[in-house]
Amino acid sequence: MSLMRYLKSELIRLELETKQDPVLSEDPVQGKRYLRELKEKVLDEIAGLFESSGNISNRSKLLTDLINRERKASTALGSGVAVPHVRTMQARQMTIAFLRSPEGIYFDAPDGRQVHVFFSMVAPPYEDQEYLKLYKAVATMFSSPSVAEQLISASSEGELRKALRQYF
Repeated sequence: MSLMRYLKSELIRLELETKQDPVLSEDPVQGKRYLRELKEKVLDEIAGLFESSGNISNRSKLLTDLINRERKASTALGSGVAVPHVRTMQARQMTIAFLRSPEGIYFDAPDGRQVHVFFSMVAPPYEDQEYLKLYKAVATMFSSPSVAEQLISASSEGELRKALRQYF
């Protein structure tokens, strides 16, 4: 199985556009709402990236599906990694996107750390087997913290792909 066949150049963003405001994220009154909205902004950016691939039928509905999936349980794995994923009628085919936030974004990680690497997957509901195989492979890959460190430090798409090829 080759994850690389699903990760096209137009679905790689080495600099997340969404930024975290350190003042608001520390404010106990505004904090919780701000952090929820921040998470939704990241998911919206992910939905937009998927839309640009042409593999999505409706960005707004995809965003709703991503948010609803995230509300069930955080897709942050810890060690600076999150894997937002959903099977949705909005996906025409299995698609993977990679986004990176050098500064980090709060994403409700189990270890409380900020997320730097967003490895996102969408697939149609009928692609269960391939979807589950890819998700398992991605989760296994990120069980080693050094993988996230390699992806965070990659200075180009080429370096990123080289690092990923070690695992796929």
